[in-house]
Amino acid sequence: MLKKSGVLCVLAVAALIGLGAVAGLAQDKVYVNGFDAAYPPFSFVDKDGKPAGFDIDALDWIAKEMKFKVKHQPTDWAAIVPTLQAKKIDVIASGMSITPERQAAVNFTEPYWTVKQLLVVKNDSKLTDKQCLEPGRKIALLRGSAESKWMTENLLKKGYSFELKAYDTTPLAIEDVSNGRADCAAVSNTALKNAQDKKLKVKTIGNYGQPDTNYGYAVRKDEAEFLKKLNEGWKKLKASPKFQELVKKWELK
Repeated sequence: MLKKSGVLCVLAVAALIGLGAVAGLAQDKVYVNGFDAAYPPFSFVDKDGKPAGFDIDALDWIAKEMKFKVKHQPTDWAAIVPTLQAKKIDVIASGMSITPERQAAVNFTEPYWTVKQLLVVKNDSKLTDKQCLEPGRKIALLRGSAESKWMTENLLKKGYSFELKAYDTTPLAIEDVSNGRADCAAVSNTALKNAQDKKLKVKTIGNYGQPDTNYGYAVRKDEAEFLKKLNEGWKKLKASPKFQELVKKWELK
């Protein structure tokens, strides 16, 4: 009888240890951030091959403050939402525009930054914003971007007949404008500033109709608790001097 009780006690202790181990594993979950590897200053891979940018720093700060772990994984932007839905990544913190189409597929945090959508041309170009949208013009932009979706739905499907040239990265789209292989580019004001900082000879000639865009972090629809953590983290970050430090560090305008 004593031997039987002893066995039961051992089993009970083992069960408790097992539960503790499971709890520990749950606490040790690492959230994977899928990011655009070529969208400075929000996210990019630096010269040492490391993730860098405003969103990388911001999410690292939030993770530390909210006591969760995160790692950053470069991800093809054109397929980034399906990649999130397939659970290959857990969050998109990478200058992602909040659009109705994306909101139908994922949940976003509260907006944390607003950008203007601009038409960009070579410095010596005489094109106007209206001429950029004329038949035969080539407009460069990021493949799978909010700019591409908006121009398709609101311009091409309503009678315009310019050509969209899609690129794997925003810098490549702007470079082709500076090299004369595209007439114009549709990009954000932050992307334009980054290009000008790198001495690319490009300028803006105004907007093409798309409203200012809010950026937010995206998570799967079933990640309500994680979304709550991110929103709370952003609230704390914006109330902290760290937020302005990051804005200054990455020269956001």
